[in-house]
Amino acid sequence: MLSLVVGRLVAMVSTLLVSSFVVFAALYVVPGDPVTYLSGGRAQSPEALAAVRSQYHLDDPLLTRYGRWLGGIARGDLGTSLVYREDVTTLIGPRSLTTVLLVGYASAIIVVFGAGLGVHAALRGGWPGGAISVGTTLLLAVPSFLTAIVLISVFAVQLGWFPVFGSGSGIADRLYHLTLPAVALALAAVGVVGRIARAATGAELQSEHVLTAHARGIPPGQILRRHVLRNAAIPITTVSGLIVASLIAGSAVIERAFALDGLGSYLIDAVSARDFPVVQGICLVLVAVFVCVNTLVDLLYGVLDPRVARGAELT
Repeated sequence: MLSLVVGRLVAMVSTLLVSSFVVFAALYVVPGDPVTYLSGGRAQSPEALAAVRSQYHLDDPLLTRYGRWLGGIARGDLGTSLVYREDVTTLIGPRSLTTVLLVGYASAIIVVFGAGLGVHAALRGGWPGGAISVGTTLLLAVPSFLTAIVLISVFAVQLGWFPVFGSGSGIADRLYHLTLPAVALALAAVGVVGRIARAATGAELQSEHVLTAHARGIPPGQILRRHVLRNAAIPITTVSGLIVASLIAGSAVIERAFALDGLGSYLIDAVSARDFPVVQGICLVLVAVFVCVNTLVDLLYGVLDPRVARGAELT
């Protein structure tokens, strides 16, 4: 297990370094110049433009700027916003809480309802299983922005059960405000996890070792816990990890629809304003979360299946 942990951590750090360079360099090859925004679109003298470029080190070589940026990240400094003239860390810090709560709420819905419905459909079979399969297929076909519109129209405007906009204050009030956004963000993923869970559980129920365990008279509950659910958890964990990691990037549409002050909506504003340091900081955070979640999923494999850990030790 130690070899597995060390190997995954080394891979995670390497991936983050490569990703950080891609994030930093990509923004300097897109059309547009931050100096144009900094000057307010007004004509400036060459001396003024040169002073602005010197202040923000825009004329330095790419690798020099990247090294300076990476050194700042190591100290917890993501740079200074070109628009607000404030530290990027200060700007994205409060917004991170909204996105973390939204993604965490949606992840709980995905894991509980997606995996639960899939396992239930595989165990029950018949028309209940068929109905759950049809329902999860329908969820896959509905985009998140359409789900958001329907939820706002029905549960916020017509019934008045939930607020329409804003993220609230305090943990309890935030969770109340984030209920509709979390459901809108999670529904399509519930369909994906539900179908994977049903297929994985159904395959394990028909496997030879499970049939042999039944023939030996082992109690059904013990077979379900030790042989069916534990083996089915591996593909379910894989899909759930990928989906949860991608929710942060996909939350931008939902945050826009519900007027939430999260990272996704702020990223859209920063891109429109050519605020490069903010865009780089948010993109780096998104990439880091994605890589960390996938690393945790890899480590979880070693817990669910000891053969994974033994294989890492042999290599």
